[in-house]
Amino acid sequence: MGHGGYRMNPAHPVPIIRADGRGPADLRPVSLLPDYTRQAEGAVLAAFGDTKVICTASVENEVPKWMVERSPGAGWITAEYAMLPGSTRPRKPRERQKTDGRSVEIQRLIGRALRAVVDRSLLGERQIVIDCDVIQADGGTRTAAITGGYVALRLALDQLLASGAIARDPVRAGVAAVSVGLVNHAVLLDLSYEEDARAEIDATVVMTSEGRLVEVHAAGEGATFPRADLDRLLALADAGIRRLTAAQEACLLARRGSHSAGAPPLQS
Repeated sequence: MGHGGYRMNPAHPVPIIRADGRGPADLRPVSLLPDYTRQAEGAVLAAFGDTKVICTASVENEVPKWMVERSPGAGWITAEYAMLPGSTRPRKPRERQKTDGRSVEIQRLIGRALRAVVDRSLLGERQIVIDCDVIQADGGTRTAAITGGYVALRLALDQLLASGAIARDPVRAGVAAVSVGLVNHAVLLDLSYEEDARAEIDATVVMTSEGRLVEVHAAGEGATFPRADLDRLLALADAGIRRLTAAQEACLLARRGSHSAGAPPLQS
């Protein structure tokens, strides 16, 4: 196994060139467009290459009933995730009666990731619902949803702070996520759908802006793998998430500046 962008064989290092021209340690082009919709307190269109997810954060001035008894005075953050019918080929049937198992798994992951970086005792008895709707899928929808969902949440919390609804900023750190994998013996960052389908190891890594792990989901596709491979994947994910954190911060800074000046929102 190689390092530094090379797949090693016994004789020669072989440069890895991906189908879209990226190197192994490259993210897809990342775009975070704030204020993509107008009704929710926070909204962003998150794009990782051809994967595009609309993330909104809606504030509700009540919490689930179980929260009132378990944590009086505290707030809650939850998430819902869905892939729109035209986001994939073939068309994905609309979820009308029951959310499918994959969507339930992903929305729980999004909720856990965002709650990990917020002091809910400072929210008051209100719930913030993060809705993540995939309008185009090419791998990494859950990572785009977490990364964009944080920006939407941050925008909603900025509104609550500005209005005086909450007195102190409850955010402890930012949070973002990225996929990494071992594809044809090469360690790759931010997998496309085609790469994910061929991966020998596939992992999703969620990390705070301080470099602390929130969740790591890694699985061998039909085989086991050594600890050393996981360490390489985590190192690559760390580097990628630092770049995603910078994109989040640039998006929020540009939005705050343009918002105060009355200009249209900027794309990071």
